Parts: sequence; structure tokens; C-alpha cells
Amino acid sequence: MTTPSHPGPSPAEIQAILRRGVPLAEDWGVEVLAAEAGTALLRLPARPLLLRPGNTVSGPALMGLADVAMWAALLSVSGGRDESVTSTMTVNFLRPAGAGPVLAEARLVKRGKRMVFGEILIRAEGSEALAAHVTTSWAVIAPG
Repeated sequence: MTTPSHPGPSPAEIQAILRRGVPLAEDWGVEVLAAEAGTALLRLPARPLLLRPGNTVSGPALMGLADVAMWAALLSVSGGRDESVTSTMTVNFLRPAGAGPVLAEARLVKRGKRMVFGEILIRAEGSEALAAHVTTSWAVIAPG
């Protein structure tokens, strides 16, 4: 657990952990813009590979972004060590995200000893309109 005298890992450190743990995040160019106190803001840059017909970011790309955003939020409160795994994810696609960069804002809603519940809001960069609303639960696995 981090304290004010022992700050958590920086966004750059969390980004490095994410990219090592989920190599797809590196392939997609996922960036950690902020991560602290159980919240995280991640950016998925525009990439033709991630588009679906209709010239918008695909559902699988948005779900992957949501998943790593929640892990970044967890890493922000665990000193950069967290081996928890996704148990459930519910995604409500509200509107197309478009072909440009996408932002995911994750927050821990409840962090228990065995389960974590979180929420992720996804929107096109530069827009306030939600493209997707995601809720997720994770099974806590203590670091080895």
C-alpha cells in the first residue's frame, strides 16, 4: 500500500508494467496518461489495425483498452505489483468511438480482499460523449 511519504509508481512505470504484462498493449501503443489513488487515464492512439467497418475503433480494441485501464488503476494502489485477474466484464457500447484516439478513464469502486469492482468510461479524445461504459470485477491474487 502506498502512503504520501511513499508515492505509488509513476504513470511511466505503470505503462512499462502494463506493456510487459500485456504485450498487446505495447503493440497497440497504449499510453498511461495518469494513474493514482485507484484511478487511471489511458490513451489508445489511432491505428488502422484497430478499426472495424464504419471507420470506428472496434469493440475488441475498446474492451482490451478497458481491461488494461482497470489494471493500471489497480497498480496505482498496489505499489506496482498486482496479479489480479479479470473475472467479469460488462460492456455497454453507447456510440461509435470514431477512428481517432480513444481515452479510457478507470476507477476502483470497491477493493476487497478477494474481489475488486471497477468502472471504466471510454470516449473519443476531445469528446465528452461516452462511447462505452464498462463495469468489471477482478479476482484478487496476491503477488508471489
